[in-house]
Amino acid sequence: MKLRELQIKDAYRMYEWMHNADVIKDLHTDFYRLTLNDCFTFIANATQKSSALHLAIANDNDEYMGTVSLKNIRDSSAEFAIAVHPEAMGRGYSIFAMEKILEIGIKNYNLRNIYWCVSPANKRAIRFYDKNNFKRIDYQNLSLPNNVCYSDEEKRHYIWYSYENNKLL
Repeated sequence: MKLRELQIKDAYRMYEWMHNADVIKDLHTDFYRLTLNDCFTFIANATQKSSALHLAIANDNDEYMGTVSLKNIRDSSAEFAIAVHPEAMGRGYSIFAMEKILEIGIKNYNLRNIYWCVSPANKRAIRFYDKNNFKRIDYQNLSLPNNVCYSDEEKRHYIWYSYENNKLL
């Protein structure tokens, strides 16, 4: 397993998970509406310097298994995101990618606040984060940067996590 830059060849497997009902059913982005061309565009944009870091999760044969990201990198904070291909589920790719991207964020970007949220309907993700000792934070204790737009209702609705409470780091 490894993290690497996204490559154009990854678009096809990215498109597969984006159109897999079991993968996307409880995510708060409507990936099903996205096209293969959207995947190509995302990958092309991911290689440019910006306020986000998007990396491919790859197996030992360099086959794309998912994407792990730090978004809205600003003021020592970033939002974490991950999505994996169905073939990667339950095989250790997610925890590997999380540990690596959080380490990159802390060491390479000097991030002090890496946060993410999960819909309460996404039981699989919640079990994963809880099983791996990622501690929840109360939405009232959230300190989101100004460039991150979550309504008060979204803040209350989602389950929030932060690396600061993570024993793995």
